[in-house]
Amino acid sequence: MAAALRGLGLLQGRVRLAAAAAATSSFRWPGQRAPVRGGAAAAVPSAGKSYGSEAKEEEELRIRYLDDEHKGIVVLGLNRSHAKNALSKNLLKMMSKAVDALKSDKKVRTVIFRSEVPGIFCAGADLKERAKMHSSEVSSFVSKTRATINEMANLPVPTIAAIDGAALGGGLELALACDIRVAASSAKMGLVETKLAIIPGAGGTQRLPRTIGVSLAKELIFSARIVDGEEAKSIGLISHVVEQNEAGDAAYRRALALAKEFLPQGPVAMRVAKLAINQGMEVDLVTGLAIEEACYAQTIPTKDRIEGLLAFKEKRPPRYKGE
Repeated sequence: MAAALRGLGLLQGRVRLAAAAAATSSFRWPGQRAPVRGGAAAAVPSAGKSYGSEAKEEEELRIRYLDDEHKGIVVLGLNRSHAKNALSKNLLKMMSKAVDALKSDKKVRTVIFRSEVPGIFCAGADLKERAKMHSSEVSSFVSKTRATINEMANLPVPTIAAIDGAALGGGLELALACDIRVAASSAKMGLVETKLAIIPGAGGTQRLPRTIGVSLAKELIFSARIVDGEEAKSIGLISHVVEQNEAGDAAYRRALALAKEFLPQGPVAMRVAKLAINQGMEVDLVTGLAIEEACYAQTIPTKDRIEGLLAFKEKRPPRYKGE
């Protein structure tokens, strides 16, 4: 019993440190680079207006910091049309660099992952590139893919996957690492690796059962079954399903509307809430409540909390600064 209590105390201590880090916008992990602002961006189809600046056509990952009423939302767009957005060494490197910059940028409030290529979200690993690798390189590549997707999952702000096309294998694993998934009804999703006599290697065997339940996750992985948006919604794989539009970006538009709902909320509270939920889901309820207590404590001394209470008293929208 005493050992268990000591263990809980150590866990609470670690959570307090992590929550304090989430609440401190200037915090950076050792060796972490400062955020890179002003990177190339791309115009994304939107109703009557585009946000951000243009990106070069050859860029495999388009990074856009949205403006005006969408300020605080960052869109990462996969753009390998010739390879159906398959995950290559170069694309993973670009994704890792982008995520590294985003996680310490206090102006970022929500990140949307989407495809710039019509009809596809991500086809998984680049099998043509993998076929040219030595066996030792394959293992390293899979480890890098897993690490990059884990980095995405650990972003301190809410993340949304906008699935307007097929998300297969590593593509679905990428989406599973996001906090929320939105898909078009016509989108196809599945962990199909067993067809190739391998298993999901970038988190699929762990995140899918945590999302839809163990038994159903086994069924989908064992059968390599592909589901559409409607079925994905019915089994809890995605949170929202929308009918595809002529532009082919219905899921992105729904994701953008969701992200806009998050913008008025306290930035520090959003980060700490995500930490509390993520950490709490991996432990028993008693420990989870201790984690919540440690995280809640980090919101009490913030300037945003004072502003929130003052705004409520004065019956006006709060003006949060992430402090």
